[in-house]
Amino acid sequence: MTEQAGRTMSEDAGTTLRLERDGAVARLLIDRADKRNAFNIAMWQRLPELLAEADADPDVRVLVVKSANGGAFCAGADIAELLANKDDAAWRAENQRAINRAQYELTRFRLPTVAMVEGDCVGGGCGIALACDMRVAGPQARFGITPAKLGLVYPLHDVKLLVDLVGPGQARRMLFTGMLLGADEALSIGLVEELAANEDAMVAQLLAASPFSTQAIKGFVRSVLDGQVGDDAESLRVFAAAFEGADFREGTTAFVEKRKPTF
Repeated sequence: MTEQAGRTMSEDAGTTLRLERDGAVARLLIDRADKRNAFNIAMWQRLPELLAEADADPDVRVLVVKSANGGAFCAGADIAELLANKDDAAWRAENQRAINRAQYELTRFRLPTVAMVEGDCVGGGCGIALACDMRVAGPQARFGITPAKLGLVYPLHDVKLLVDLVGPGQARRMLFTGMLLGADEALSIGLVEELAANEDAMVAQLLAASPFSTQAIKGFVRSVLDGQVGDDAESLRVFAAAFEGADFREGTTAFVEKRKPTF
């Protein structure tokens, strides 16, 4: 963990949330099995630091977010911590800032992101999965957003992520009721993109594509979701730059030579 002000607050997050790198794949591992991988404030604060580490590694092309030990992906916020600090307005404000920053930066992370959900993915944990580009659900996965059962509300940023995926009707159904959805239903409403025991196939597909293309297109999709409806100078610049890039040369050469490109 880097030396910085406030290190004491995030000290234990170094063991409950960590980054492991394997060539072009970085895995952000949630490792708090005794609490069903529930996030405390230290973990929310640590997450952007780990994203920055992954982003700074030139070899990394895909980020996977998953449980370190299978089972629950994330049970959401640490309710015991919330109850212990419910009357501390300063702590509540800092916790909200930490959650908002982590979710915002994960949503807008430069590289493609995949959430591998093997078990329960609830509340703030579902928000983490929503903030990834794609979600793979294992057979035991369950999804739910439960603030309405606790007298709380879900962050507006994360509500938008949910509505963008499943539409307002299904979003209301999930948010109003706090119901839990199994993997098959999650797939049917568009909450997840794939059912599989692991993320390997999806990661392999991402690594087979041009990193320039995937990163640029990810930015375009985010611009559309944020409300942009037409090209601007930056999108036109990115589109034109593709024709001068190494990935374009390799992709077109491989096409002519009838082989798979090597990016």
